[in-house]
Amino acid sequence: MASLSQHPHRRWNPLRQTWVLVSPHRTQRPWQGEVAQKTAPPSVAYDPQCYLCPGNPRAGGALNPAYESVFSFVNDYAALLPDAPAQAAQPAAPLLVAAPTRGLCKVLCFHPDHGLTLARMTPAEIRRVVDAWTGEYEEIGGLEWIQYVEIFENRGAMMGASNPHPHGQIWSTDFVPDEPAAETAAQRDHLARTGRCLLCDYVETERAAGERVIFENGHFMALVPWWAVWPFEVMLVSRRHCGAMPQFASAERDGLADALKRLTTRYDNLFETSFPYTMGFHQAPTDGGEHPEWHFHAHYLPPLLRSATVRKYMVGFEMLGMPQRDITPESAAERLRACSEQHFWSRSV
Repeated sequence: MASLSQHPHRRWNPLRQTWVLVSPHRTQRPWQGEVAQKTAPPSVAYDPQCYLCPGNPRAGGALNPAYESVFSFVNDYAALLPDAPAQAAQPAAPLLVAAPTRGLCKVLCFHPDHGLTLARMTPAEIRRVVDAWTGEYEEIGGLEWIQYVEIFENRGAMMGASNPHPHGQIWSTDFVPDEPAAETAAQRDHLARTGRCLLCDYVETERAAGERVIFENGHFMALVPWWAVWPFEVMLVSRRHCGAMPQFASAERDGLADALKRLTTRYDNLFETSFPYTMGFHQAPTDGGEHPEWHFHAHYLPPLLRSATVRKYMVGFEMLGMPQRDITPESAAERLRACSEQHFWSRSV
C-alpha cells in the first residue's frame, strides 16, 4: 500500500462502476485560494426570525405549530409537484427530449431547538428522527406513483443550507434518480454474477482490511470508502442485509441513531467547527418491484479539505474529466478515528 499512499493512481468504485483519481502528493501544494469563515452553531434555542422554529410563520405564509419534537411539512418552494401535465411539450427536434415528472418534496425539522445539530442532539432525540424518516419513507413510498424516496440533509451554509435550524429534506419522485439508478444497476449486476450482495461483500472486505473503518457498533459500520471522492467522505452501511429503513428492528434503529451521533460528533471535532456536509440515505426504490440486490447505506459528502476554512472544489479536471482527490481515504479514516466522540462544544462550556 506504500505506493498508493505516495503516488497518483485510480481507484474503482463498484457501487457506481466509475473511477476516481487519487493524487496524494498534491497535499504539499501551497494554498492561496479562498479561505472561508469558521462556522459556529447558532447560540439561541429560539429565533423569532427563523421560518422553521416552532410557532413562527414560514416563508410561504403558513404557521408552524408549537412542535416539541420532530415536525414535517410539504416544502413551500418544492422542486417537484404532485400535479403536472400528462405530457411535456416536445421541441421539434429528435435530440431535444423532455418528459413530464411529478414528485412530493417535504421538510423535516429534527428538533425545536434552533441551536442544535445532529451532533449535539442526544441518541434518544436522534432516534425520534430515525423513526420519522422511516415513517415518511413508508407513507410516501406507499403512494402508487412514487418510485423513489430520497432523504437527505444539507448541513451548513457552505453546502447551500438556507437555514441553520436542524432540518433535512425528503424529495420523492415518479422516477428513480440517476445516482440510485446507477447503484441499482451495480448491485443487481454483482448479485447476478456472484449470487451475493455487493455491500455485504464490501463490508467484510473493509472489516478485514481495517484501515478505512472509522468505527462499528452492533448494527452499522462507518468507513471512508476505497473510492471516496470528497476529502472526508464517509459511508454508513448496515451490517445486516436490509434494503430500507422499515426493515430495521428497534435495536437497529437505535444503532443507526448511535452511529449518526458518533459520526457527526467526530466530524465537528476534526476541525472544531460545525462541520458542513451533504448526507443522504440510499435505499431500495419504491417502484413496486422486488429489490433483493439493495443494501441500505448513507453517503456523507463534506467539502472541507485542510481546515475549517479551506474547502475542496470540484472544478477543472473534476468537472471535465473525472473525480479527483488529494488525501488518501486511508489517511482520512485515520484522522477521523483519532477524533474524540465527546463534542468539542461540550468541553468548552
